[in-house]
Amino acid sequence: QLMEAGGGSVPAGGSLTLSCVHSGSASDSFLIGWFRQAPGREREKVAFVIPKIGAPLYGDLVKGRFTISQDNAKKTVYLQLNSLNPEDTARYICAAGRNADDIQYWGQGTQVTVSS
Repeated sequence: QLMEAGGGSVPAGGSLTLSCVHSGSASDSFLIGWFRQAPGREREKVAFVIPKIGAPLYGDLVKGRFTISQDNAKKTVYLQLNSLNPEDTARYICAAGRNADDIQYWGQGTQVTVSS
């Protein structure tokens, strides 16, 4: 239902673009977006989009560094990560659901590692 790609290892200040291809019932979700989770830390809301209207929603941690976008024809949601720092190291997980607190579908996640 959700398939992520694009993670990797970058130095501090670098950039990455993550993608999430959605299919099946996940594509009918009201909201699709990204969480992240680092070892020993709680899962954090990163960014979300409402596919039918393209409206982005950002978590507090983004602070203008990340941008979420979508290509409905490709059924893909993107997350552009800029100005990465080591605190951004985490597994980034694509999710879809009724809202950010009510998720029905989860991807496997893609690892982002930022070195200092």
